[in-house]
Amino acid sequence: MSTEQETETPMVEIRNVYKRFGDLEVLKGIDLTVNRGKIISIIGPSGSGKSTLLRSVNHLEVIDKGTILLDGVQVNRPDMKGLAFERHINHIRQNMVFQHFNLFPHLSTIDNVTLAPRKLKGMDKKIARELGMELLNRVGLAEKADVFPNWLSGGQKQRVAIARALAMEPKVMLFDEATSALDPELVEEVNLVMRGLADEHMTMLIVTHEMGFARDVSDWAMFMDGGVVVEECTPEKLFSNPDQERTRNFLRKHLGDNH
Repeated sequence: MSTEQETETPMVEIRNVYKRFGDLEVLKGIDLTVNRGKIISIIGPSGSGKSTLLRSVNHLEVIDKGTILLDGVQVNRPDMKGLAFERHINHIRQNMVFQHFNLFPHLSTIDNVTLAPRKLKGMDKKIARELGMELLNRVGLAEKADVFPNWLSGGQKQRVAIARALAMEPKVMLFDEATSALDPELVEEVNLVMRGLADEHMTMLIVTHEMGFARDVSDWAMFMDGGVVVEECTPEKLFSNPDQERTRNFLRKHLGDNH
């Protein structure tokens, strides 16, 4: 995935990561390198470990074994305890943010977007509002700034959630099935925002069931099943000529018999 010219530190490194829930081992030695400005799509059946992997990258799940690094800094630090570790993880999460659908219902759209930079970064309220308006404009929702979430459609809520994540000026964006809860006609408006981020070279890890989107936007694609990486390669190869029978069977179900 890397080229000889890309000698800088990878933005995300996942090395030999294991995770279990009780007797169920859901990640079995995952390795992945994500270079700066690259978009990685992760596909696979339900229960394959995709979401657990993404949550582990942001330390929303604590891995049992392995190493995860963000821009050269180790995320999981078993040597660090208490307040020092809490500060470390808060710093990591400011730089590597999940897109979350769940907006605060009692806050307006603009207040949802600006809450984190004001509270976590101490940003002046006026400056935060200017930033928030710029981001809402970027996702096509500036006119909804003072509207409360209950008055927004599902697609609009998801776009606000993306603007809220961008307000922290993250190094990496993590998307876990960003369009799965949306009606089909709303999916494309969210995909358009994500395509815009891709055009701006935002580093992104995307778990998705939208195969066409993954094929069109990604620099690298990974198929997971049973907690392991079955196959990873360019999206062109993965979606048109995969090597593994498990990959072919999965794509056949999702893309038709021509795969």
